[in-house]
Amino acid sequence: MNIEQNRNEDALKLQLSELRSRFEKISLGGGKKAKEKQHEKNKLTARERISYLVDDAAPFIEIGSFAGYEQYEEQGGCPAGGTVAGIGYVSGRQCVIVANDQTVKAGAWFPITGKKNLRMQEIAMENFLPVIYLVDSAGVFLPMQDEIFPDKEHFGRIFRNNAVMSGMGITQIAAVMGACVAGGAYLPIMSDETLMVEGNGSIFLAGPYLVKAAIGEDIDTESLGGATTHTAISGIADYKFATEKECLDQVKKIMGKLGHPLKAGFDRIAAVAPKNAIEDIYRILPEGGGKTYDMRDIIACITDNSEFDEFKADYGKTILCGYARIDGWAVGIVANQRLIVKNKKGEMQMGGVIYNDSADKAARFILNCNQKKIPLVFLQDVTGFMVGSRSEHAGIIKDGAKMVNAVANSVVPKITIIIGNSYGAGNYAMCGKAYDPRFIYAWPTARIAVMGGDQAAKTLLQIQVAGMKARGLTIAPEDEQKLLDDIKGRYEKQTSPYYAASRLWVDEIIDPASTRLVISQGIHAANHNPVVAKMNTGVFQV
Repeated sequence: MNIEQNRNEDALKLQLSELRSRFEKISLGGGKKAKEKQHEKNKLTARERISYLVDDAAPFIEIGSFAGYEQYEEQGGCPAGGTVAGIGYVSGRQCVIVANDQTVKAGAWFPITGKKNLRMQEIAMENFLPVIYLVDSAGVFLPMQDEIFPDKEHFGRIFRNNAVMSGMGITQIAAVMGACVAGGAYLPIMSDETLMVEGNGSIFLAGPYLVKAAIGEDIDTESLGGATTHTAISGIADYKFATEKECLDQVKKIMGKLGHPLKAGFDRIAAVAPKNAIEDIYRILPEGGGKTYDMRDIIACITDNSEFDEFKADYGKTILCGYARIDGWAVGIVANQRLIVKNKKGEMQMGGVIYNDSADKAARFILNCNQKKIPLVFLQDVTGFMVGSRSEHAGIIKDGAKMVNAVANSVVPKITIIIGNSYGAGNYAMCGKAYDPRFIYAWPTARIAVMGGDQAAKTLLQIQVAGMKARGLTIAPEDEQKLLDDIKGRYEKQTSPYYAASRLWVDEIIDPASTRLVISQGIHAANHNPVVAKMNTGVFQV
């Protein structure tokens, strides 16, 4: 290992340490005191419930742990969006699990909570996965009701999705372990089966205080909407249990009896470990993200036997395309090449930039994978499409549109890993969030923006300085530098993976060493959906 590799490894491990530190703080939810109060009521926390529910030794892929990160600070914060969620295994069945975190504002729904829950339902619908809801929520966070209640992608969409999923034949199980109030009361009742815990679980459209105010009736919580009321009188709930663990045990029994659906038929054979250790990624990826490296070295760390059957290897060299296996699954890989390479005319091309020939090649390869029903994996480290008169005259917009069209109309599952830069239209062409990847993950080294920080800051500075000059004002060089630094600082914060994960532009920030696992589990999830439409075009030379 040389000095540069040591420096790369130290830099990335420092970022991973920061990632773990931030996650540990988030995993405390509303804090130690709130957790203790939960235990005093004989209630588990959201993470404890999931830990008890999922199969031992089976992977649980958390989604949206950084949702709401550094948002809502005036309201005291909303760790993980007030909801712990992910994809795991219960009684051997892969499923989506969504658990309200009662330690965070009594499990109240913030705007990001709704967005996260809708994302989990989207994952369930796209992949035909059963859903388990662990309910313990006070309902909408009233001070922000205008941002969570009335719009198409707000709170009510969740219940609409309950109905749609039921019509699709997707199993939904709701275990009510705490409050389930107002509009939120519809979620368990629109699920297939509803379980309740005595003494803590309750379901009602209006609680005792509101009932008193509205109609003058005095009634306690248990009589109004407790487990006995809903299992013996209203018939709304199907089971009641004395403890949470008994309730979760019944969920396991229900899951264990589900019928096995048809599969999509994505090809899988026995997995083979990469020849190259996945931890080698730490040494390969350059510190700072601006230097060149060979993306083939990254690919060799995540593919079975480190094999990669490259497609059109001598053409369009700033994008690598090829077939491989990841944990036994056949995949097509589309990856940005960061090396400076020569094109077919012997001209030098910058790494990380999409040129005309690269876009052509990628579009063709995506069509091929759709024809063969092979899932696609996008490895992003892209600064955008090539600009300038030569590229414009050669039709870079046309060639870029071909690639974007192929990505948009692709029907096989797409899984995106943002390794480094994800700038401008390159984000779109390489299957960013707007292009419906089944799953999208970011490494701690990811940067997502319309352009790089330096370019953006200089552009914004020029606009501001020009505006000041137009008003007859002058600016000293030192003040101009300070303004540039301020602009760059704000912009850099917005490009960080934490900013993206906070807003669910990515599903999760992951350790690069987990890349094989999340891709494999993503394809396993996608394989549950037997409906793989045919792409509305044949394979042709683009």
